[in-house]
Amino acid sequence: MRGSDRPLSEVYDVALLDLDGVVYVGHKPVPGAAEALAKARASGQRLAFVTNNASRTPSAVATLLGSVGVPADPADVVTSSQAAATLLAERLPAGAKVLVVGGAALRRALHARGLRPVSTAAEKPAAVVQGFDPSLSYGLIAEGAKAVQSGALFVGSNGDRTIPDGDGVPKPGNGSLLQVIRSATGVEPIVTGKPERPLHHESVVRTGAEHPIVVGDRLDTDIEGAYNGGADSLLVFTGVTRPRDVLTAPPEHRPTYLAADLGGLVGGHPEVVRDGDAWRCNAWTARRDGDAISVDGSGDPYDGLRALAAASWRDTAAPAADAVDGPLRALGLA
Repeated sequence: MRGSDRPLSEVYDVALLDLDGVVYVGHKPVPGAAEALAKARASGQRLAFVTNNASRTPSAVATLLGSVGVPADPADVVTSSQAAATLLAERLPAGAKVLVVGGAALRRALHARGLRPVSTAAEKPAAVVQGFDPSLSYGLIAEGAKAVQSGALFVGSNGDRTIPDGDGVPKPGNGSLLQVIRSATGVEPIVTGKPERPLHHESVVRTGAEHPIVVGDRLDTDIEGAYNGGADSLLVFTGVTRPRDVLTAPPEHRPTYLAADLGGLVGGHPEVVRDGDAWRCNAWTARRDGDAISVDGSGDPYDGLRALAAASWRDTAAPAADAVDGPLRALGLA
């Protein structure tokens, strides 16, 4: 947990932003997100919108962003489909056939990289790439499995086990669907989306970022992706992650900064200072003794959460989940 007396939008040249749960939820804007991003741009920070969703084209994503008050060009969007196409173009000759177990967005990404999308194993593709598509059929999955069994390279756009749904109940994501071909063939796919490095690398190369910050709402994709890519990260609590998850996170899931929402991108972050066996952040003090954790103080509860995170992460081993419930209740963040 790091502090910054300057707004993060002035410290980092590019913000690599997750979308669902950060800028919007479904098709609804996250309150205050558009205003915060406009302020970040006005300060000189460039924005890139990085998504594991392989079913939307960059143009479709840019249109959705515009509808929630965030102007964006297709060139500002980086998708897992594009990362998969880049990886395949690096490994295959130009014009190579790739069997697409996915939708039009994935096919367009392959075309853009000089590859030839096909739909059957009989066409003897050099690779199979799978990306989420809500209309994915058993027949196409079976063709993909057949091609992988024949020796085709197997690539997955992303490994998200679930995706959010409007009713609050997660639906199976591409990571779950990948298991069908994996189980049938015994072949592990090369995954290009977050938290793996290819999508992060694609984003950095495309934006020319020298000092990027990853902004997201998920520990297992956004924050771990930043960790794997050697970048700093900002976790916001407008999506799926809750304070309890942060305090009990393993090292690869621990963000550099945390904030309630995207306002944390355009503000400073108070430093957490160690004082003997205590960690202080403004008027809050947290302690950890084995699995016993406590916090006391007053003021912004997120300052208390920063102190709690530093205390919880004192050891590589995270504390037990029930050990952090009391301190979180004291902050009003349970």
